[in-house]
Formats: sequence, C-alpha cells, structure tokens
Amino acid sequence: MSKGTVVLAYSGGLDTSCILVWLKEQGYDVIAYLADIGQDEDFEVAREKAQKLGAKKVYIEDLRKEFVQDFIWPSVQANAIYEDRYLLGTSIARPCIARQQVEIARKEGAQYVSHGATGKGNDQIRFELSCYALYPQVKVIAPWRIPEFYNRFKGRTDLMEYAKKNDIPVPVTPKAPWSMDANLMHISYESGILENPKTHAPEDLYLMTKSPKDSPDTADELELEFQNGVPIKVTNIKDKTSKSSPLEIYMYLNEIGSKHGVGRIDIVENRFIGMKSRGIYETPGGTILLSAHLDIETFTMDKEVRRIKQGLGVKFAELVYNGFWYSPECDFVRHCIAKSQENVEGKVQLSVFKGQVYILGRESPKSLYNEELVSMDVQGDYDPCDASGFIRISAVRLREHNRLQGLAGASQ
Repeated sequence: MSKGTVVLAYSGGLDTSCILVWLKEQGYDVIAYLADIGQDEDFEVAREKAQKLGAKKVYIEDLRKEFVQDFIWPSVQANAIYEDRYLLGTSIARPCIARQQVEIARKEGAQYVSHGATGKGNDQIRFELSCYALYPQVKVIAPWRIPEFYNRFKGRTDLMEYAKKNDIPVPVTPKAPWSMDANLMHISYESGILENPKTHAPEDLYLMTKSPKDSPDTADELELEFQNGVPIKVTNIKDKTSKSSPLEIYMYLNEIGSKHGVGRIDIVENRFIGMKSRGIYETPGGTILLSAHLDIETFTMDKEVRRIKQGLGVKFAELVYNGFWYSPECDFVRHCIAKSQENVEGKVQLSVFKGQVYILGRESPKSLYNEELVSMDVQGDYDPCDASGFIRISAVRLREHNRLQGLAGASQ
C-alpha cells in the first residue's frame, strides 16, 4: 500500500539518487523533477537513471527563460547583494525551482515534496518556505533531517555502499573535494577542503571563468541598453554582435565575463540558520550587469528616491537569501523597487578586461544630469551666492556640537 506520491527535486547525483530509492523503500511513489536553470547537465541521461531507479514519472522542465525574467531581472533592478559581496545566484534559483515543483505536485495530486538539501544549510529553508507559501497543504520530506536517514548515511562512503547494493550508478571519476551548485547565474563552491577558511582555492576549482591572468590582452567593449531598470539589448562595440532576448543577453554577458575572468569572490557569509560558512562564487554576467545598472540608475534616478531604494535593495537581498521570496514583505519590496525603475532607461558603454568591468560612458533620454547646470565654464541657472546661506545653515548643528563639547571640557 503506497503512503502517497512525492515530487522529488532530483539532480541525478549520488545524494538524490539514493534519496529516490530510499523514498521508494519507505513506501512512497516517487515523481522525479529536474529543473533546467542553465547548469551543465545531460538531462536525458538523468531521466533514464531516474526511470531505472523506479521513478513513477520524470519531469524535465526548461526554466531558463523564466529564471532570467522573473528572478534575475528583479535582482538586477534591486542591485541585490547579500552582505556587500554575494550576488545571490543560488538563493534566487531556489524559488524558481520550487515554484515549478509545486505546480507538478498540484498537477499530479501529490501530497508530498522532497529535496536533498542538508540540515545545516540555507537551501532547506528556501525550498520549504517557497513550497509552503505556494501550496500550504503540502508536506515536506527532508531526509537529511530524518534521524533514521542521517544516522544510516553518515557520509559519502555510506551512500556509495547503498548505491552499489541498489544498483544505483555512481560516478566513475573521483568527486572533487568540495561541493558545487551551478546554474545560469553562477557556480558556488563550498564544503570539503574549503571549510578551512584559510585554505586557498586551487586554480582548477573554477569552472565558469578563466583566471584573469590567462584572459585576453584585449578588452571587450559592450553597450548595454536598459528600460525600466532591466537590459533590453547588449551590443559588442567592436564586432557588432547583438542580443536582445533576456536569455540571450544573460548568456552573452556570461560568455564575455567568463572569457575575461570577471565575477570571482571568496567570502565568509552568515547563513540564516545562524552559522558562518565559507563560499566561493563565480558570477560573470551578473557582475557586469551590476556595474552597468548602478551607473544608469544613478544617472537617471532622483537622489532621495535612490537613497530609499538602496535600503530596499539591502532588504530585498536579505529576504531572498533567507528564503522569503514568496512573502508579503518581499512582494511589497519588489513592487517598490519596480516602481523606482520607471525612469531607469538608457545606454551604458563599458569595457571588460582582466577580471574587471570599467564604465566608459552613458546616455539617457531620462537623464537628470544637466551639463549646463554642472559646468564650471557656464553660470547657468545657478547663483553661487546661494551656497553661502546653504553652508551656514548646514553648519548650525556643527557649531552647536562644538559648543556642547566645549562646555563638557570646561566642566571636567
């Protein structure tokens, strides 16, 4: 007698393959779900493997376009960076994957969803909060939080033995001594030898970007055109290559950024669950976009609006990192950020070279830059005498502060 149907977020790797068989052992009917969000994966091989292991059905969903439009683009509008450095490539992917997992669960009448996220990380939170928000009645099976599972499988050796016993194909090449998560936006590396924060990353770790020292000696110059704060076109100024669909734009920026070694970071970050972790990330296209968007935004957005929006961007990054994409507060913040982007329109020219992005120039029909007003050679509609009063008023509190300090010093 079946305990019910579970939709498993399946990658084809050792962990989720073992979880698939284990769920069947527990009496569940398993539907395997693979999300194509731009990772380098042979999905047909993964499909065959899931079927061989006894999956009742296998869904392979190409989510690349919606990943860019519905998730990456709002993060570009927000200039979303977690703790000043991390561009959220894994965090942003989870609500995209979970949304389709829930769709499949509803379609198939499945009462359960499952995933292979560990009990110490952020992903368990991101997946499950997304699923509960979109499908409140769903039940989550998280094997790495179930004692009978994690006591049985204490490490990779136990998983390998279980795989051999159950005819689960295992990788013939040795596993890299770290874990990796890849998608269209980035690749992340953590765990294993990287858990010692002093250990330098070996050069062969990086799969998405060239080392800047091995990158070309000639820069690529690009023009990025924005509308409502998102790119609508990218053009290579030298060879005239041009892309205009969201997915093509992002893939082309990845290509250029990868070629020049752009977007590598090595950080220690604060997980939502309360511990610090060390992560290494490659985000080539996202790093180019951040530089370009910051530039066109400052050019076209009112100073005080932008100051408020900066705070919203920090809040957005925290919400996404912590798994609250489908919360009312994140919906509100995204709406406010989108409103702020209505005049963020124009073109930015930039150079990509040896791991860096250099802004060259910008233009916009919505520019708030007044060349005559700011010019040192033309008086324009500005009376320099007005600055005297402005400075004196601004100095009132400074003088009062100095007076108070003087009184405090005199009383000692």
